[in-house]
Amino acid sequence: MQLGTRWSVGDDTPPRIPSVVVAAIRAVEAEYADRDTSAWRWTLTWLEGKPVVELDEGTVIWYNSVEDTATTTHPDDSDDDD
Repeated sequence: MQLGTRWSVGDDTPPRIPSVVVAAIRAVEAEYADRDTSAWRWTLTWLEGKPVVELDEGTVIWYNSVEDTATTTHPDDSDDDD
């Protein structure tokens, strides 16, 4: 069983997160560098043995272990063309 954890934006990531996910986390944090994120936290959960990381404002980072890639979805991302 793998337990998740939470940590504040800008803090060190848990050590078992793949480097591509860490890079995606840092990229998201850089996007919000001009905002006050001092109260925001990341939440790490494990889904089928793979890390899923979610920021309090809704951004989610998914890890693809086959391709060793990370996909980031933002809360304003939408499949709708409205």
